[in-house]
Amino acid sequence: MTPDPFLAAPLADPLAAPEPGRLRRAGAIMGAAGRSLFDLVLPPVCMACRQPVAVADALCARCWSRLTLIDKPYCARLGIPFSYDLGEGALSAEAIADPPPFDRARAAAVFDDVARDVVHGFKYRDHTEHVRLMARLMARAGQELLDDADVIVPVPLHRWRLWRRRFNQAALLGAEISRLTGVAFDPLILHRIRATQHQVGLTGSERDRNVRGAFRVTPDRRPAIADRRVLLIDDVLTSGATVKASTRALLRGGAQSVDVLVFARVVGKETGII
Repeated sequence: MTPDPFLAAPLADPLAAPEPGRLRRAGAIMGAAGRSLFDLVLPPVCMACRQPVAVADALCARCWSRLTLIDKPYCARLGIPFSYDLGEGALSAEAIADPPPFDRARAAAVFDDVARDVVHGFKYRDHTEHVRLMARLMARAGQELLDDADVIVPVPLHRWRLWRRRFNQAALLGAEISRLTGVAFDPLILHRIRATQHQVGLTGSERDRNVRGAFRVTPDRRPAIADRRVLLIDDVLTSGATVKASTRALLRGGAQSVDVLVFARVVGKETGII
């Protein structure tokens, strides 16, 4: 069986510059030695349950078996998994009743207990090393979207929330996916111009009102997306309010089309669990 190109990709530092010939090989050897020494001091643990594992940035066998990856069949528009195959291009009831402004949405996994633990560790407990496996799974799930994309754009944080959190999880995911696939990445195209309250616990209509008008493409960045196909990146899709508001801002800014790629999506009900 041919190995999956995204799951089998080496765990290279996404910020490392490529080095030619011997320097590259020497750097790889030194990096491996450094990781081995680090693992002796702080042994790697599962990204979800924090139990010891053989390698870093991985799930243990139990958590991996419990992670619900999303594969076909699913809604051609929203990526919601179907229990049985309805045929090519089939749409879910949600997509028919309330068509989104974006063209397609895809998610790597269902937002279940394992996915929640991975996301929360990444987002709230500073386990930024989670980005590597998350991005690989996202690149695998969104390969058709990446094949069509001209530029990857992350959902932005407001500057005050970014200052408190110290990093934007969507931007880290977007940068790693760009490194894996070669699709251009631009984190400065979309801006959150208004601070919004956390979406946790809000109803669908409250979420829509909370983020309405919160995003904008500044005039000086419009040439970067003019008539281009944008792939919008976020960590979790719940009601879709945030990615819908972001999509509308990108389309107003001149994008030709917008697709959405996330690590996990809520399936079956609207929820305020994140």
